Amino acid sequence: MKAVQVVGYGRNLELADVPAPEVSGPHDVIVKIGGAGVCRTDIHILEGQWAEKSGVTLPYTIGHENAGWVHAVGSAVTNVAEGDKVIVHPLVTCGLCRACRAGDDVHCAQSDFPGIDTHGGYAEYLRTSARSVVRIDDSLEPADVAALADAGLTAYHAAAKAARRLRPGDRCVVIGAGGLGHIGIQVLKALTAAELVVVDRNADAVKLAVSIGADHGVVADGGHIDEVLGLTGGEGAEVVLDFVGEGGATADGVAMLRRAGDYHVVGYGENINVPTIDVISAEINFIGNLVGSYTDLCELMVLAAQGRVRLHTVKYPLTRFQDALDDLEAGKIRGRAILTP
Repeated sequence: MKAVQVVGYGRNLELADVPAPEVSGPHDVIVKIGGAGVCRTDIHILEGQWAEKSGVTLPYTIGHENAGWVHAVGSAVTNVAEGDKVIVHPLVTCGLCRACRAGDDVHCAQSDFPGIDTHGGYAEYLRTSARSVVRIDDSLEPADVAALADAGLTAYHAAAKAARRLRPGDRCVVIGAGGLGHIGIQVLKALTAAELVVVDRNADAVKLAVSIGADHGVVADGGHIDEVLGLTGGEGAEVVLDFVGEGGATADGVAMLRRAGDYHVVGYGENINVPTIDVISAEINFIGNLVGSYTDLCELMVLAAQGRVRLHTVKYPLTRFQDALDDLEAGKIRGRAILTP
């Protein structure tokens, strides 16, 4: 089969012919890929940022946002059958450790992460497990929802946590309306009555945010902190969701947060530099957000089937993987880029 592989850090990906995965265990599921999302983490992988953490042996197939059709199943698989349309949770988990049994499978003690530490979905086929596949509604197509498997799942996880705090009349600032942010905005609108203020450097991204439900759109042009404070009565927002996490976004976000507010960190790339006395005196909370759980993905698929969360995509054939990565890095993608074998 055709697969796009990491052959060296600091080098471009390469398209290769590799053996297709086969069922080797009773809980294995082979998925025929219908769409694979292109994520900024893929760029960080090529830069070598994940090399030590993942410990993966090169070459390997990249891609951790995947959806498609069940191609083959192991002898113990009962939740899906050949031909089913599925989206793939990014982790393959054990189901036996304390985290898995608590429903917090993101922190599984023995997980694999296809596309990060084992072969992923920039390919024609992917091997995963029965614990990782979620059947999707007949109205949904794999290429249209693939990036919900990670970008959407991460955004859902953070937005759902924030929504538990937000009450009607509260304000929530969303920093970044790109691949994750535009999903988070829709999730927040579905789960909470809070007033949403979206901040982004790109005016087109701000327009997109308003078109999908943001109550206010603010272009980060130097006066955005004062504009946000003006929209929040001078106090700041009860919750800030930072989908950027670099380029000065964290300092801006803290300045937009009210006393006793929650700052959700989703994007990453820089440090949060806040004197501890300010954390204590204002009683602010910093909350990290990783990818969501299997249950989170099931809930997100309900919103997708209801049409309450829609992924804005730009599709590329698998052979144009480099164009997709280049366009992502250049900031040309509104929403998510999707590779289709």
